[in-house]
Amino acid sequence: MKRNATAVWEGSLKEGDGRLTTQSGVLSNTKYSFKTRFESELGTNPEELVAAAHSGCFTMQLTAFINEAGYSVTSIETKCDIDFQNGSIVSSHLTVNAKIEGIEEGEFQQLVTKAEQNCPISKLLNTKITSEATLA
Repeated sequence: MKRNATAVWEGSLKEGDGRLTTQSGVLSNTKYSFKTRFESELGTNPEELVAAAHSGCFTMQLTAFINEAGYSVTSIETKCDIDFQNGSIVSSHLTVNAKIEGIEEGEFQQLVTKAEQNCPISKLLNTKITSEATLA
């Protein structure tokens, strides 16, 4: 399986802007720029997209591990905070809130750690990855 996205940039770094389009069309000429990345202008940026990818991938991997352990997921919500400093992503922190019927806290935490280490986006990122998880 291969997936793709395309970025188009026009102009200088600080005054120009770009558009992102994904293969699926979910993003179609979505605006990004210096101001959406480093200021508060409306639009997306690479770090936000990495956070979306990491939270989505991790949540699917955790669901798979929970199902393999014999439990059913009621819901899992994962927030990913990407820390971008001095031109590098220095960490990715996952905050997880989950409802899983019948699972014990210790087993849940082990599965969170396993998913944190094994989701494909975690494997791709060359950065510190941490998590905190709450079982409701």
